[in-house]
Amino acid sequence: MDIRTLRQKHGIKLKDLANMLEISSHELSKYERGLVCPPNSLFSSLSDIFRVDVFELRNAHELLIQNAIPGEGYTTAKSSHQEIFYSRSATQSSSLKVMDLFCGTGGFSYGFEQTQGFEVVLGLDLLSDRAKTFSLNHPTANVIVDDIRYVSYEKLTSVADKPDVIIGGPPCQGFSSIRPFRTLTEKDSRNNLYESYALVVNYYKPKWFVLENVVGLLTHEGGKTLNAILQLFEQTGYTVSWKILNAAFYGLPQRRERLIIIGNRHAKSFQWPKPTHYFNGRSMAGNICGQKVSNLPLFGVELQPAITIMEAIHDLPEIRSGEFATEYRKDIEITSYENSMRSKKNQLTLHEATKHSPKMLNIIRNAGHNRHALPMGLTTSGFSSSYSRLEPDMPSVTLTVNFVHPASNKCIHPYQDRALTPREGARLQGFDDDYVFIGSRAQVVKQIGNAVPPILGKIIAQALLEQI
Repeated sequence: MDIRTLRQKHGIKLKDLANMLEISSHELSKYERGLVCPPNSLFSSLSDIFRVDVFELRNAHELLIQNAIPGEGYTTAKSSHQEIFYSRSATQSSSLKVMDLFCGTGGFSYGFEQTQGFEVVLGLDLLSDRAKTFSLNHPTANVIVDDIRYVSYEKLTSVADKPDVIIGGPPCQGFSSIRPFRTLTEKDSRNNLYESYALVVNYYKPKWFVLENVVGLLTHEGGKTLNAILQLFEQTGYTVSWKILNAAFYGLPQRRERLIIIGNRHAKSFQWPKPTHYFNGRSMAGNICGQKVSNLPLFGVELQPAITIMEAIHDLPEIRSGEFATEYRKDIEITSYENSMRSKKNQLTLHEATKHSPKMLNIIRNAGHNRHALPMGLTTSGFSSSYSRLEPDMPSVTLTVNFVHPASNKCIHPYQDRALTPREGARLQGFDDDYVFIGSRAQVVKQIGNAVPPILGKIIAQALLEQI
């Protein structure tokens, strides 16, 4: 369990635990939200207080940093006011209609639209900057800025037709205890995010729904949470199946794993998409379950090697800390992936490097595979993946919302002495260079790091088209 979960389980207030640790409540709050890595001494103190293993605490906190930040919008942010961004294009009568709840930047539904068989009619998100980005990239969709727990169904139906598919990824705040569906009612203040999502699904009764979330859901409360979620949707009349999908197996230059739950009202067993690429590495799901999961291709199946980091970003100009570039490199032969990503307008944006401090630049110049490769004394705390350089000939590790800051995760460019730029992060997430992100640089980085890669939406949508 992470720090916040342990504290709440033991009924300890934030300020009381902060006093026990002799730190401020503000500092403890940042640790609980996964924004800062606690020093080793604090992990030891927490281990003594809660009587848990230090190794388990560190592992739980690393998973929090990698996965749980998407829930921050529902635990620390408030929508300043309700808004609606209206569609700019009409939908085609022949297309299947998609509703995207917790839509964020819109990567998941963007993948659905890339199949040419789906059109998005509605997006819903709590945060305005995400909704603006979603709206700009989904011209057929009306986008509502509101809290799913309190938005009225009349408001949803007033701006969108009945969807054929409802998709979305309830943030991790929704992991709290899930009640039987028969006990749920609209706008109940006790509803968590999964329950609210299920109520919308039950209201519209679409042919299919698709849920995505972090692989940590597999073992949350010993697997009880996942079983409760599956039962919740089965109680609404859906046949449900789930699987861990690694986006690198489908052509993304990133080893990003997501738990996908799919339900349909036709008692069908969903046929999952077959991998197109392979790499030999370790699965986060395998690590969580205490076993190694092989990523080698199946016997007798010919798959392409996974796309590597440099195959995805080597056409972007070399820049140093604090610099930016607005033109693509012209002195190299670009890869097929880079060609598919490049702007049709031939305009390079968001390729701006973080301006690192002299101390950080010294760490970066000495960076290797992990933090332990650094000379003694350069850093005093951090996860093993902090302050480390990405491997050029592998798909990237999972990007986080802090992928421009080496102190929190593995994000140093394979060859250049700086962290990844927002454009490089977007490339590794599978967003083409014409996808528009709205907001400050910090907001854009969070949008990119939080997003579901479009390729995952695309392969699931293609599989749905074959089975509808």
